[in-house]
Amino acid sequence: MKILVFGAGVLGSLYAARLQDAGHEVTILARGERVEQIREHGLVLLDSASGVETFTRVEVVEKLMPEDAYDLAIILVRKNQLADILPLLAANQGVKSFLFMVNNAAGLEALIQAVGRERVLMGFPGAGGTRRGYIVEYAQVSAQTQPTTIGELDGTRTARIEEIAAAFRGAGFPVSISSNIDAWLKTHVALVSPIANALYLADGDNYRLAKTRDGVVLMVRAIREGLKVLEASNIPITPAKYRYIRLVPEPILVSMMQKGFATQRAELVMARHANAARDEMGLLAAEFKQLAVQSGVPTPSMDLLASYIDPVTPSLSEGSASLSQNWRGLWAIVGGLALVNLGIGFLIARGKKGRCCSPSKDKTN
Repeated sequence: MKILVFGAGVLGSLYAARLQDAGHEVTILARGERVEQIREHGLVLLDSASGVETFTRVEVVEKLMPEDAYDLAIILVRKNQLADILPLLAANQGVKSFLFMVNNAAGLEALIQAVGRERVLMGFPGAGGTRRGYIVEYAQVSAQTQPTTIGELDGTRTARIEEIAAAFRGAGFPVSISSNIDAWLKTHVALVSPIANALYLADGDNYRLAKTRDGVVLMVRAIREGLKVLEASNIPITPAKYRYIRLVPEPILVSMMQKGFATQRAELVMARHANAARDEMGLLAAEFKQLAVQSGVPTPSMDLLASYIDPVTPSLSEGSASLSQNWRGLWAIVGGLALVNLGIGFLIARGKKGRCCSPSKDKTN
């Protein structure tokens, strides 16, 4: 395929290099000093897991012209940058499909109005990282946690979406085709907005957040509030596995997240991006707040965390642990496990093999 990657940050650089190496004809659109970096050094990627550094030469341009023709344009910019580039995309008639791999809780109408419904695809990348000079250090997220996710607006598995998925897989990215990509994106914001805002509460330091229990408690409560907003708005939580966040007792989730944030991977994938994208996170918080207002669901923890987006808001004292935690749900889990054990015992007593049913898999994966 002939592909334009619009955006030359961490993710744009990663996807452009991988797709070029996989045999596609890739052009990357960059601006400012990044143009000269790519022309001089190419795309230099550093895999944080293996320490392997790679170099890929790609064509680089500074503008998308109305007559430029591509099979696919992958838009990899921050949400707060999208409004400025939509007129440029709308002026082009040569791109067959636009794949917007952008955070979005506001819906798709603005994109449809700009380039036409038939040209809009939505998705989200499965990686994160940081850029130091011309070197991009990245970490790819596991297929189980968050594969590269794409979808048609109506959820159908068209020949077009299958071809794009095959291109990503050929470039080394695990891929999920979502049957409800708008719900997927709104669920994603319900998760990442509280995470980013909790990081701001801890001065953008994931290690400090891990040691500040109250910050993690507020984050867990804000995420749960966001999931309630989605349910009240008849937006399915997607992937469905995130529904279980509401069932696990709060102290268990808090402990798990404290351990997760006290890692170098959390620094690379979450903290560095949050610190570089405070303006984007402010817009996402505002977009999701509109959903909350329309749903009628109260979101006190989400609102409190959102106040930390403003850099002048004093951070929470490191190590704060004054909030009482809620153990509700513990006895439901204990009771469920007891029933499972009783059922297995009953089946064994009858000489049959017992098997506990797993939760059904999310159809978008």
